[in-house]
Amino acid sequence: MELFILAYYIIIFLFGLPANILALYAFSCKIHTKASPTDVLLLNLTVSDLLFLLCLPLKMYEVASGMHWLLPQTLCLLSTFVFYTTIHNSSILLTATSVDRYLCVGYAVWYRQHVRAMHGVLASVFIWILSSAHFIYLYLIELMPDSSSPSSGVCYDNFTEAQLGVIQPIRLELCVVFFILPLLVSSFCYVRFILILSRISRLQPEKRRRAAGMAVGTLLVFVVCFMPYNITHILGYIQGGSVGWRTEALLLTATNAILDPIIFYFSSSTFQGSTRKVICLMWSNGCCKTKCTSPPVEAATAGGGATA
Repeated sequence: MELFILAYYIIIFLFGLPANILALYAFSCKIHTKASPTDVLLLNLTVSDLLFLLCLPLKMYEVASGMHWLLPQTLCLLSTFVFYTTIHNSSILLTATSVDRYLCVGYAVWYRQHVRAMHGVLASVFIWILSSAHFIYLYLIELMPDSSSPSSGVCYDNFTEAQLGVIQPIRLELCVVFFILPLLVSSFCYVRFILILSRISRLQPEKRRRAAGMAVGTLLVFVVCFMPYNITHILGYIQGGSVGWRTEALLLTATNAILDPIIFYFSSSTFQGSTRKVICLMWSNGCCKTKCTSPPVEAATAGGGATA
């Protein structure tokens, strides 16, 4: 099983890192031209995924060491904080993006008059603070006198019964705040978003497909990546202890770092244009020296910014 986990993390890292770097380039370019709140939120989502990926080598080393933590305890605390914060950060950022898209098409006049890119910045700051604050509190529990000592060789996975009595209710609250509510809000917004777009006869089929792709892809991330892990929170609270398959469920959350860029590609003309530009530049530098054109400047996603 450890060999499978290690291979899984390596695949996520090798494919996710370049894909998210490309997404970072695409959304950074978009923000410097004509930014929308959606662009800002997706840029923050990409940064969150990149931070998650940068922690994976430490997780790989832990798995390769037989699930024993042989590195300094400070790195254990830091990697755990970034690992879990970015996981929960992603669900809220995806939800905020769904709300922004729904407002853009459902209240188009009001949206154009009142919503600016700065609102995306403020929402992103609040989301980072919200997710970080939750896991700072969990750190305080880890550092309690009864917590496992660094000599135990286990990183954030060796709690006493007293600590589990405090942690389980917090994990249940995490499930509600970072999964159940975001899933309900995202589902409502994207269902309404698609219904509104279906009634716009002049909307181009390509933009309609991009909108549907982003909606379906986002809900797929919630179901595939976040649902199993959050189910372990509920079962752990009911059973009063950690669930046996929690490690496997946590493994699925790492898939989010790959699925996000895939969703960006199939739903964003900006991301598609940037991908083609990078591939063209790599091909021309290596082979034929062809001229590459810049990606089109348009809204980062269907329904975001000025276009649907």
